Amino acid sequence: MGDTVSVPHQAWNWATIPRERLGDGIVRQMVYGETLMICRLTLAPGTITAAHDHVHEQMTIVEKGRVRFVLGSEEKVFGPGDVLLFPSGFWHGATMLDEEVVLVDIFSPIRREFLNAADAEV
Repeated sequence: MGDTVSVPHQAWNWATIPRERLGDGIVRQMVYGETLMICRLTLAPGTITAAHDHVHEQMTIVEKGRVRFVLGSEEKVFGPGDVLLFPSGFWHGATMLDEEVVLVDIFSPIRREFLNAADAEV
């Protein structure tokens, strides 16, 4: 069997993760490791996240609600169970439609600027 290497691990439950209010209608929770970050966002109906791009690769899971995403030069509506991949540098944004939305965003590498913002709010 060979030598066993003990790898440290962590476990979380969203119910215990601090919630930070980012603005009107946006609440974020975060967990992260060395190179991977997960953000869970709860967004009020009608909330708009401006289109943008970043160097991080991102996957987004729509957990609840319906969202109209800007995907490059196109727009498309997604709902619960849909998973999107935004490569590094991809132009994207979102408009929450007629109900509360919960999105799970996964980033690699981690968004260091999110950590700095969270530290500043404490």
